[in-house]
Parts: sequence; C-alpha cells; structure tokens
Amino acid sequence: MRTYDIERYLNIRSAYGASFAPDGERLSFLMDTTGVPQVWTVDEPGAWPEQRTFYEERVTFASWSPENHEVIFGMDKGGNERQQLFRLEPDTGVIDDLTQSPDAKHRWGGWSHDGEQFAFTSNRRDNSVFDVYVQDRDATEADARLVHEGDGWLTLGGWSPDDSKLIVAEAYSNFDQDVSVLDLATGELTHITPHQGTVRFQSATWGPDGENVYMVSDRASDTLELVRYSLDSGEFSLVESGGDYEIEGVGIDEDSRRIVYARNVEGYTELTFGELTAPDEIDVYPEPDLPKGVAGGISFSPDGDRAAVTVTASADTANVYVVDLKTGEAERWTRAATAGIPRDTFVPPELVHYPTFDGRDIPAFFTLPEESPEGETPVIVDIHGGPESQRRPSFSAVKQYFLSRGYAYFEPNVRGSAGYGKAYGHLDDVEKRMDSVADIEAAVEWLHDHPAVDPDKIVAMGGSYGGFMVLASMTEYPDLWAAGIDIVGIANFVTFLENTGDWRRELREAEYGSLEDDREFLESISPINNIEKIRAPLFVLHGENDPRVPVSEAHQLVEEAREHAHVRELIFDDEGHGFSKLENRIEAYSQIADFLDEFV
Repeated sequence: MRTYDIERYLNIRSAYGASFAPDGERLSFLMDTTGVPQVWTVDEPGAWPEQRTFYEERVTFASWSPENHEVIFGMDKGGNERQQLFRLEPDTGVIDDLTQSPDAKHRWGGWSHDGEQFAFTSNRRDNSVFDVYVQDRDATEADARLVHEGDGWLTLGGWSPDDSKLIVAEAYSNFDQDVSVLDLATGELTHITPHQGTVRFQSATWGPDGENVYMVSDRASDTLELVRYSLDSGEFSLVESGGDYEIEGVGIDEDSRRIVYARNVEGYTELTFGELTAPDEIDVYPEPDLPKGVAGGISFSPDGDRAAVTVTASADTANVYVVDLKTGEAERWTRAATAGIPRDTFVPPELVHYPTFDGRDIPAFFTLPEESPEGETPVIVDIHGGPESQRRPSFSAVKQYFLSRGYAYFEPNVRGSAGYGKAYGHLDDVEKRMDSVADIEAAVEWLHDHPAVDPDKIVAMGGSYGGFMVLASMTEYPDLWAAGIDIVGIANFVTFLENTGDWRRELREAEYGSLEDDREFLESISPINNIEKIRAPLFVLHGENDPRVPVSEAHQLVEEAREHAHVRELIFDDEGHGFSKLENRIEAYSQIADFLDEFV
C-alpha cells in the first residue's frame, strides 16, 4: 500500500458549521483549506465555494443574519480563546469589528428574528463571570447594552419568537446546569430549572409559540431526555426518551414548527426530524439518508423544509449535507478535499467493550492497520480530554496517518466520559479520580490478550485532561508503556487550578475538587508529585498562550521528569489549548512520529 507523509494527512480538509442565507439559496460554512478555518460560501451542491475571510487566525463560527445579507463570525488570537465578534458582508468583503474588547471572551447568543440585533455573553466587566449583552447589528463595542449582570458561566439559548426574551443558561459543571428566561424590557430573570444535586439542563431552545422551552435533561432519569417546560404552568413534561441512550441536543424552527433531536448511540449520532403537531407530539419524518457517523451543527432553511447538517465518520472527513426533511433525502453540498489520499484507504474502527477492575465493561473504539502481523503491531492508546467528553467515530487525520504507518489505535471512553448517562459520568468525581486511570490499565490488559498486539510497544497519548491521564498512567503503571505523548496536559492539579482562567476555576473545581477543601488529595494524585516513577520516554507539547492549562504546567513537568526519564519538550509561541495552525500541526506530529520511530 502506498504511504503518505504527515503533511499530506494534515492537509486533509474539513467543511462544517453551515448556516443558511436568508434567501435559502446560499450556505456559509467553515473550511480549513488555508490551514486554519475560514468563512466560505457555496450556492449549490458541489459548486466551487468562495472564500470570504482571509486571516491567519482561526474563525470559530459563522452565523448568517435571518434578514440581511451579512454574517457574524467569531475569531480569537493565537489560541487565547478571547473570541471577538465580526460582521461580514459577503458580497462586498467589508468586515467590521463589533466587539473591540481583545482582553475579554465573547460567546455568541444569536440574532434577533428581524436581524437588527444580536446577543452575546462576555466577561468584559469582570474576568471571572459572564454578563448578557444586546447590540445593534451595525453598532460598535461602546454601544453594546449590558442587560443582565451574571455571577458565573453564562451562555444564551436564543431569542423568543417575539424577540422580547432570551434563554440564559448557567453551568456549574458539565453535569450540572440551570436555565432561566430573561425579560429584556424589565430585566427580570425567571429561573425555570430549580433542582437539588447535579442535574443537566442543556440545549435549551424556544418552542414555536414562545410559551414553551424545550431542552434535554436528566432531571428524571439517568440519561438525557427531550423535555418541555411550560412557562404558563411552570411544569415539565416528557417529549421523547432516548431509552438506554442519551438525547444530546434539540433544535426547533419556530415558523415551520420543524424539530430535530440527536440520539447518541455508543458515540454514533441518530438524527430524528419531524414537526411539532402539539406541544408534546412529534410527527416524525423519514430517517435522513446520511452517512453513519457523528452529525451536528444543524441549520434550518428559512422555509423550514430543509436542514444543513455537518457529518463526519471515522473513515471520511467532515462535510456539509442538506436534508429534505419530508423525504429524508440528503445531498452533499461541500467537497472537502482529502489531499489526494484515496478515501478507501481510511480505516474504520470496531466498537469494543473490555472488562475493568470492578466488573464494568468500558466502551472503546479499536482500529487495526491494514497489515497487522501477529504479535508485532504497536498500539497508540489515545485518551480523550474533558474529562466529561467522549471519543466518537469522527474523522482524525492524525489517527489515519499512524494507521498507515502500522500502528493500531485504541480509544477508550473510561468512566467519567459523557454519552453514557449521569451515573457513569460521576464515577470519576474527586476522590474517585484514579479509578478512571485504572480503566486505562485494564485497557492495556485487554490489548495484551489481542493476538495482533506487541505488548512491549504500547504508547499513551492524550491532550488536555487526556494529557493528565497519560501522565497518571505512566506514574501509576510505569511498566506498561513504551512511550508517552502529553499534549497541553495537566501535571499538577493545584497549580492548574490556581493559574487557569478565572472564568473556568469554579467549573473545574466541581469536577476535580476544590483548592480549599481537597488540596491534599489533589496534590496526592498530581503526576508531578509521582514523577520519579516514570520509566518510558515522554514527549511534552504545549501552547504558550494556553488559557486553560497554563504553559507553566509543561515547564514544571519537564524540569522534574528529566531527572528520571528521557523527556522532549516542544512549545509553540502562537498557540493556545491545542494546535490550530497547519504549520504547527505539521511540526508537532512530525516530531511525534520521529519520537515514536526512535523509541517504539
């Protein structure tokens, strides 16, 4: 089989995040043809797209006005996550900076229905909390109206059908949220989800008449269900249960009463489109004819008859499809290039389950390369971050590159992962943190029993919290690993919590434990304090501008670890929490490949 270098794989493109123009004839979307995501538009399926933004920095989203021929998009600088908002006129190329507050984060909250205003949350008043703002479409930062002062992590769920109210969501952790309704005329904030303990209230959106709010919640079950809250009665009702699986999101087109919800089935997305014939009744349309994989980023056409959907699969890169809702027929509108690498060379995974120390079965995706000599195949155990995240069957150019080089890929969803219900998600909270690391040890035991695997050539790799998992696995189980790759990982929970962005600290303490109450425990499980146990070679990569896991985490780790093992370090001056620029990704993964060639 012909092989390609990492630069070719990293030039594989993705098209995603589509938004319909108000005439329904054009789509905007993001594509990374230039090396970082930019705004593009396309007029029909498979047509040649037009690039609309030309920055060296990544564009994070783009949303077309419901009435005017203009797009608002987001962009940060150097990966610092301090997103600013910009207005683009695609036909003239004119771009206006709407927020002009480079030291603050701005979280998009949606257009008003008349297209004359937009909403967002920002921490410009106080770096540690987010407030709600409303701004006219052609106004500047100074004219933004602060309509609600928050005291936590606030996001918006959109404008009511008459544009008089906003849905305001507050997150305390990834498994605990609240939803309120903000009256823009009076400033009154009505809390609609009072609860005890941790309960998820997510993906809140307005019903067609503005009298109901739909969302997904585990308020009465272990898994997320589609529920409706009546503003008149103040009561919840169940609209749809996902059974053993989670309904992870809902979207509604108010004018047409069209609805979509997504079911997460062991990582794969099952989309259901339909029409609300009554507040709790859905006339379900035919199943959309989309590739099996992970779907999201849904945008309804102005008439509600179609929906743009981003779909990615393990063996196919992300592209935008448009679904005819009544027939289920889907047509691919974008043609994200594969850098000349044949699509049939991309290898799909097998969904497996392996036993762990307490009798549970842990789900994972296992992919063997095309040639897997018995007892000779090296394996990369790629551990997701979060920790309340989930490894799903989406496309990864890095994964396909290593598969082409003969590595197998093992991607576990250890306890604490999202997508498997509330109880599973809480199994790694605070004092149970190391139980998830034990799940990694069980994964390696499972790999040792696989006939294709060389047990002496198993690599731990992960980013962010996954980087902590790599370091913890190497200190707790040092004899299992041939090498470790830590990308923007946490080495010391205490210094991480002390130095992370002010707006994130409370969210992270809810998961890991607090500096005030759990400092001794956090010190005990921090890999930096057990670094002398590392035996395998370690490669540490980080971004200088990381606002989540400060680069100091990498520096202190490397200084300590070099006394006990071979350690390599690579810091990018123009990156944050991960690597978004193509040239940096090429350098990072070229060096990772060389590192593994040398030691594995």
